[in-house]
Amino acid sequence: MIALVNNDPFTYVDLGSPSAMPVVFLHGFPFSHAMWRRQLDETSRFYRAIAYDLRGHGESYVGDGQYTIEGHVDDLIAFLDYLKLEQAAIVGLSMGGYVTLRALERNPERFLAAVLCDTRSEGDANENKLNRFEAIKAVKRSGSSQFAEAFVKGVFAPDTFRRNAGAVDEIRAIITRTTPLSIAGTLLALASRTDTTLSLPSIRVPTLILVGEQDVTTPPSASQAMHKQIPGSEIYVVPRAAHMSNLENPEFFNEKLLAFLKRVSSTRR
Repeated sequence: MIALVNNDPFTYVDLGSPSAMPVVFLHGFPFSHAMWRRQLDETSRFYRAIAYDLRGHGESYVGDGQYTIEGHVDDLIAFLDYLKLEQAAIVGLSMGGYVTLRALERNPERFLAAVLCDTRSEGDANENKLNRFEAIKAVKRSGSSQFAEAFVKGVFAPDTFRRNAGAVDEIRAIITRTTPLSIAGTLLALASRTDTTLSLPSIRVPTLILVGEQDVTTPPSASQAMHKQIPGSEIYVVPRAAHMSNLENPEFFNEKLLAFLKRVSSTRR
C-alpha cells in the first residue's frame, strides 16, 4: 500500500484487525520493512501490525538524499496522522531505534509503548563519524552491491552465515536494491543524529529493550546503559544473535516481544 507522508509516497503494510492495538515497526539502515516479516506474521495475529519503508529505503520516496533523523521523526508522526492513529506502540531496530528515541523525546503523547532493539541513545563518537564518511566514499565509488557485501559481515553473528544463510541473503538483497544516494544520505543522517541519553529518565511508557548477545554495532553494554536510565524498563539479551537479532533468533525475539505487547495491551484503556 502507498501512503502520502509529507506529500511524498511511502510504501507500507497494515496487517491484522483494524480495531486491535496498533504496533508500528521501524526498520534499520539500510533495510526495508521486509526485515520485519517474521514479526509481522506473529504480531498481526493479535494486534494491528504496521511497517513502512523509511524515506530513501525500500520502495519509499528517495528524493534528494538529504536526510536527518529529525526528518524521519517528522515522517513517522505524519504517517501516524495519515493512518489516523492517535497513539501506537513502536518497535525500532538500530536506526529505527534512533528514530524511536527521538520521537519519544519530541512527541511522547503519540506512543503507548516502545521496544528498542539493537540500538543506543548516544550520538556518534568522532571515530564512528569518520567511519561513516569513509563508507560514503566507498558506496559512491563501488556501488550498493559491494557495500552490501561488507555490511552484512558486520551485522550478523559469524554462526548465522552457516545456520541461517537465508536471512543473510535476504538482507544483502535489500541493501543491494538501495540506491547509493540513499545509503550516502542516511550515513550522513546517522552521523549527525542527536544524543538522546538525557531524555531517557523522562520516558514514561512501558519499554522493552532487546539486544543480540554478539552485537558489536550497538553492544549489550549500550542497551544495559539505557535500561538503567529508563524507569521500569525491561531488557533481554538475545542468544545466538548479533545486530540483526529479530532475524537471527526470531523465536526468542518474538516470544519476548509478544509477551511485552500482551502486558501493554492488558493495561490499555
